[in-house]
Amino acid sequence: MRNLEGKVVVVTGAGSGIGLAAAHIMARQGASVVLADRFPEKSEAGAADIRAAGGIAIAVGADVADEDQVRAMIDTAVAEFGGLDALHNNAALMDPDVLGGDGSLLELDPDLYGRVLRVNLIGYALGAKHAVPHLIRRGGGAIINTGSVTGISGEHVRAMYGSSKAGVIGLSRNIAVQFGKDGVRCISISPGLIMTPALEANIPPQEVERLVRHMLLTRPGRPADIGELAAFLISEAGSYITGIDIPVDGGLVAHWPTFADERDAAAAA
Repeated sequence: MRNLEGKVVVVTGAGSGIGLAAAHIMARQGASVVLADRFPEKSEAGAADIRAAGGIAIAVGADVADEDQVRAMIDTAVAEFGGLDALHNNAALMDPDVLGGDGSLLELDPDLYGRVLRVNLIGYALGAKHAVPHLIRRGGGAIINTGSVTGISGEHVRAMYGSSKAGVIGLSRNIAVQFGKDGVRCISISPGLIMTPALEANIPPQEVERLVRHMLLTRPGRPADIGELAAFLISEAGSYITGIDIPVDGGLVAHWPTFADERDAAAAA
């Protein structure tokens, strides 16, 4: 199905993982896609693959922490394709030195925290700031923000990342409220354990098994699980949905913390 025929979509963090999967799915559904990433060689490789498959895509280099680059990213989409229908804010600061420094709150580095917020939260607000006027000119559109289940439930580590994603969920509601009457919808998607290339390189198999044990389903997530939902929400089929957060986590946060233990005990009885 080509549910996004004629739509113009910008996807940030599109060089790999969720962003790249979303860009491919949206292009297959007929959208003209702008793949943005702070590593332009990655976004260009993704755009080239989409074009080779018959889709329409261009790449831009953009660090969402820099407002000038965000403005240029949106302006490029409008200049190339004549307008803008949707923005998928997906970029996140996932560098190993950042994740490695996001441990105990007692060891918090304010400068590092500022970097995390600048990309993971303020970058999303900047994307909306520059996208919304163009969405309104098209008669309305959608902003999809990638949150996280760590923004819903706390962890024993990664307070900086988790709080930035909690901010994304709150920001999304505020965007929806401010611009809903102008035809702009905003929804956050909160992924759980999604096996992106970066995660696969940094999480041992036994940790994946431990997390899956606490899910209601039997597998970890795939980047396409998020991309498919983002494409649906941008399409006319999702046009009555706004102002909410949607966890896509295999049921990780849907139950009592004792779920896995109770299930094991029942099986052993």
